[in-house]
Amino acid sequence: MSIVLIASGCGSRTGTAPSTETAESGAALPGSFGGQDPGSLLSANTMPTVDRRLSAVSSVAARITYLSTSGVDGSRQRISGTVFAPAGTPPPDGWPVIGYGHATTGIQPECAPSLDPMLLGLSTTVTGLVKAGFVVAVSDYQGLGLDGSYHPYLDATTEGYNLIDSVRAARKLVATTSKRWAAFGGSQGGQAAWAANELAGQYAPELELVGSASYSPPLAIDGFADAAASGTLTSEQRLALLQIVAALADESTDFNLDDYRRGLAAEKWNVLLACKGPDAAERDQLGDRLTADDVAPASPQAADALRRRLLAESLPRQPATAPLLIVYGGQDQLVSPTWTSRALDAACRMGDVIQIELQPDKGHADVDGSTAFPWINDRFAGEPARNDCPALLPPVEPSE
Repeated sequence: MSIVLIASGCGSRTGTAPSTETAESGAALPGSFGGQDPGSLLSANTMPTVDRRLSAVSSVAARITYLSTSGVDGSRQRISGTVFAPAGTPPPDGWPVIGYGHATTGIQPECAPSLDPMLLGLSTTVTGLVKAGFVVAVSDYQGLGLDGSYHPYLDATTEGYNLIDSVRAARKLVATTSKRWAAFGGSQGGQAAWAANELAGQYAPELELVGSASYSPPLAIDGFADAAASGTLTSEQRLALLQIVAALADESTDFNLDDYRRGLAAEKWNVLLACKGPDAAERDQLGDRLTADDVAPASPQAADALRRRLLAESLPRQPATAPLLIVYGGQDQLVSPTWTSRALDAACRMGDVIQIELQPDKGHADVDGSTAFPWINDRFAGEPARNDCPALLPPVEPSE
């Protein structure tokens, strides 16, 4: 089998979605339900309004809930997401799986791809993957799609766990699913795919990860703290930082939100965090009006506190389980390419096998991620992965 399609950019914030209370209005589907372990499947329902191009090529199109693990405190969390399976006869060892990490859609429960018929812009790519013969599991991530939790935005460990457990849950829904899988995603989803790669070997040894492909991933995100303190955040970074500090305040009562917002950021706080409806349109207009002072840490101590928190959530953190592909733009105004280069150097020094593609004239959302699909095909086929790390590392001087 092979994948032939072009990766979409970041998820759209347009369109309407049902509330989390009415999202599971489709018919219940059979599966292997129950349990308390990560990846346990809790519910699965049809998606009557999902993109008809996607439903037409799928034998299963389901909104699911499942159990996963918080990377913040290790607690068990209820997560929502979607699963799609191809039609036809599976290969002898079952359909291979793609754990698809979605880009930033917001931090509120209503910002989940599973609540939107077009999966907030992902349905075209998911359709191509399903047509190519893959089961596709798309996690909403903790706090999106369901009430009762919060979204720990850009906490790589939580996202990685959520992605891995969506694959486990998919295998409980689609009995003809293989244990072989790949992680794939862009922007926040690229971070999730890399994190899943690092975690998979110990967290899910029963699965066989063949590799992860990420485009425009936020890696060394402590760079946000340094740029905020120096007043050099771009307009895109200022909006992202508001979501980051909002999540950190939800995570811990000792994180003082007012140390990181004033002026327009404080006045229009709820609007600036919106992802749906009129507030989202106003949010886009307000983004260019935010100033460096509106989001600057109130003191050096506040900057240090933010930096420590973001370092704890950044990548890389440990050697990867399988090869990685990283595609990023030299003109990225959201995730500085210098942050990405720093993270890649650290990962190479851990011994990771990474194919690195820097597209000098591309930004965050317009990188060409099409390389990911032949790369993923090659990993499933068992082809050796290209390793660009030796070119990054300085030569070691011989000892005397």
